[in-house]
Amino acid sequence: MNHSRTGGRGRSGGWQQADLPSADDAAGWFAGRLPNDLYTGAPTVTVDRDEIVVLGDIDAPDLPEGTDAAATEAAVSGRITRFREETRGARMALADEAQARYRRKVAWGARIGDTEVVFTNIAVPVMTRLRQDERRVLDTLVDAGVARSRADALSWAVKLVGEHSQEWLAELREAMTAVDDLRAKGPQV
Repeated sequence: MNHSRTGGRGRSGGWQQADLPSADDAAGWFAGRLPNDLYTGAPTVTVDRDEIVVLGDIDAPDLPEGTDAAATEAAVSGRITRFREETRGARMALADEAQARYRRKVAWGARIGDTEVVFTNIAVPVMTRLRQDERRVLDTLVDAGVARSRADALSWAVKLVGEHSQEWLAELREAMTAVDDLRAKGPQV
């Protein structure tokens, strides 16, 4: 059995990712393949074992000076919706190409200032085993109305950790990449 990215040893993604092609070049592929006028600059391309998310800036709507916050928010929402509808055909054609190349779903998004909207990205079920103390945390979040279910509570908890640990998670990802690089340089057994 050939595990191309790791020489058959250890992680990169474990058995779930063993047959997936590398998507290390996805940002470059999208940069070269996207129409020049789709986004106002290079998009952010985020890849995991299930999905590729392409998120880029689009032009803000022209509004008169002094427009209130509610009208500005409505205009931004309308502009993002217009972008989604007007670019659907081109984005779906590129998604088909990318999905054939990388064997991952592609989600698209648009950003204007601080407002980001990702269109139809996937939610992937994740199996976990939790002990009673951990389940009680989830049940407390459900009972308090913070989450509708244990699954929602777990998703909320993961988002919270991600928001408060971005720097540490980035360092961890860099360290894992360094281990993968060293593993690839090692002897092939």
